Order: sequence, then structure tokens, then C-alpha cells
Amino acid sequence: MQTLPTPQTAPTQPGVDTTIRRRKTRPVQVGSVTIGGGYPVVVQSMINEDTLDIDGSVAAIRRLHEIGCEIVRVTVPSIGHAKALAEIKQKLAATYQPVPLVADVHHNGMKIALEVAKHVDKVRINPGLYVFEKPKSDRTEYTQAEFDEIGEKIRETLEPLVVSLRDQGKAMRIGVNHGSLAERMLFSYGDTPEGMVESALEFIRICESLNFRNLVISMKASRVPVMLAAYRLMAKRMDELGMDYPLHLGVTEAGDGEYGRIKSTAGIATLLADGIGDTIRVSLTEAPEKEIPVCYSILQALGLRKTMVEYVACPSCGRTLFNLEDVLHEVREATKHLTGLDIAVMGCIVNGPGEMADADYGYVGKQPGFISLYRGREEIKKVPETQGVEELINLIKADGRWVDP
Repeated sequence: MQTLPTPQTAPTQPGVDTTIRRRKTRPVQVGSVTIGGGYPVVVQSMINEDTLDIDGSVAAIRRLHEIGCEIVRVTVPSIGHAKALAEIKQKLAATYQPVPLVADVHHNGMKIALEVAKHVDKVRINPGLYVFEKPKSDRTEYTQAEFDEIGEKIRETLEPLVVSLRDQGKAMRIGVNHGSLAERMLFSYGDTPEGMVESALEFIRICESLNFRNLVISMKASRVPVMLAAYRLMAKRMDELGMDYPLHLGVTEAGDGEYGRIKSTAGIATLLADGIGDTIRVSLTEAPEKEIPVCYSILQALGLRKTMVEYVACPSCGRTLFNLEDVLHEVREATKHLTGLDIAVMGCIVNGPGEMADADYGYVGKQPGFISLYRGREEIKKVPETQGVEELINLIKADGRWVDP
């Protein structure tokens, strides 16, 4: 079980509060992990393996979990895939440890969802696809009777799953995607954030009517402005309606490489900085393992979780007294396995001590061929540049803050 974090405030001038005030949400239990309720923002990802491949799926889940993925999602396109999760869960427990699992259910998934609900900790459904509405090319409107008829069909289809999850103490994610809104939502609200929000609210109300509130909500879109608008509107509408469900953040289909990471960060970090969001997934067109470092980098940069060393380094200029890029790389390689430290690497004495004043340790160019090592604001020693990294490690060791890789 996670422990509740203490509020983290970035060092700043007196009187300026830089704490991110997170939106208050109810705690939703997913296996051993809690989403919302003031707990740390949870990191998620999804395996690529076919769920029928038991050994491959177990190995993929384990790889993700070992590098910090706290909840793992798998796809279940058929009853066979749903039943396979029973064996996957058993094998994880026998060969590794229990891992919180989420099943992704789409397209008329009632039977699949009911089966898989027995074996996982959370079921994710997409309101736009859960009950199939056959589009009519000649439709000009939706009558209220037609709207209500489909609404009743949704309730009839959703109720058994809700009751099953409720009685088992498990959770559901109502995961709306901008690209797969139901036809009647498109007719009523257009291809808009409003349509996304109303789609989620329809399913939330059904769940609440059945006294089920272990819900997490997502409003994903592949375009960042749409994603931001949808999540902000969802948070606003829930506040107005007295709802306190946690939000799962993500920019869907973000792509790969540098741009995929920038795009995901632009969406996820913007909302987290506003206090919106309780769990995140960075969706890259790459191996799932590549997503986890991006998630933690986002959370660390915002001061929401401290999972690695925070490096402070100047951009270099004509005053720099050593190859800053190379030295930063050396320092990082030597210390990147540590947790919770702030280490500054500064090129000269002009800005160094001031700019790095909040760091635990500093490595500063003092004069050609020599560097000064700092503990906080205090200069500890001046050493030859060739011994700088070694002496930095010795200083950390002397303070009892070193652990071997």
C-alpha cells in the first residue's frame, strides 16, 4: 500500500506558495494501489502482447512493474482472452508477485467484461463502443425516444458488470476517447469536449444509481488542446455535480520519439500543474518500457514525486571553465541510481553558488583546472577537475547519503 505524501513545495522566496494543490478526489482501490484520495499520482502502462500468450504476457507485465509501472493494462478482445487472465494472474503471483491489472474491454463487451471482472482489479470500458450504435447515413436527428431507448439499452448492458465489480470491491475506468464518441453524442453535442463529458456522465449516473462509485474517469484525445479542454470541463462539471472521481490523464496516440514525449508532457503536465489528475499514462508508439521514465520525469519536474536525482545545470556560456556537457554526463552516470538528491553542475563561480543554492550538492568551476564542491550553500573543498566526480561521491558518502548501485 502506498503512503500518503507530505505536501511538496519548491524552494522559493518567502510568502510565495508554489505547492500544487491537487483536486480533492475519492480514493479508488486497484489491487494494492490507491488512485486519488491524496495518494501519489499513479503511473500506468499497457503491454503489447496478445493476452492468449500467457508466458509472454506475464513476462511483459513483470518487466513493466519492475521499472516502476504501478498498474498494468491488458487487452481482452474475446472470452478466451478474458479467461486467460485468470492464468496470468495466478502465474504472476506464483513466479513474481501480484500486480494490479486492468482489462481493456471494447465493442459489445458485456459477456467479456463479466468474465474478466473475476480475474482483474479494474475494468476499463469505452462509452462510445460499449454498446454498438449502427450509424444511419441518412439520419438528420435523434428523437428523444431514440436517445432514451439507447440509454436504457446501455443501462441494461452495463448493470451486470457494475453489480459484479461493486460486489467484489473492484474498480472501473470510464474511458472516453475523442475519436470514438457514440453517434447520438455526436449528433447532440458535436465532435466536442462537451460530447465527451456528457458521454462519461451518462455512464457515471448509471453506476451511481447502482451504488457503485469505485470509478476513475479519462477524457483522452490525440490533440492536446482538445484533451486539455475535455479534462478541465470534466473536472468543472463534476465539481458542480458534487462528484469527486479521480481522473486518469493521457494524450492518446501521441506517436513516438521526441515529439511524442513533448506532446504527452504538454497535455499531462499542464493539467497536473493545475491540480487535475490522479494517475497518468504516456502513450508512445514504442516499447511500453519507454513510457515509464517519461511519466516519472513529468512527476519529478512538477515536484509531485521524487524518484531520482534532480540535476541542476547551467546552459554553458563563455565563462564556463570546463566541458559542462561531458561533466554533467559523468556526474549523472555516477549518481543516477540515487534517490531524492538535488545535484548542481555549474560552469563558473559567477552564477553557480546563487543559482544552485537549493541543491544538496554542487560541482562548480572555480578556476581553470579546478572545481569547488559544495554542500548546500557551503563550499567544502577545491579539488583538481580530474578528481571532481570522485570527490563528489566521497562527499556524498561522508554524509551517509550514498548507496551502491
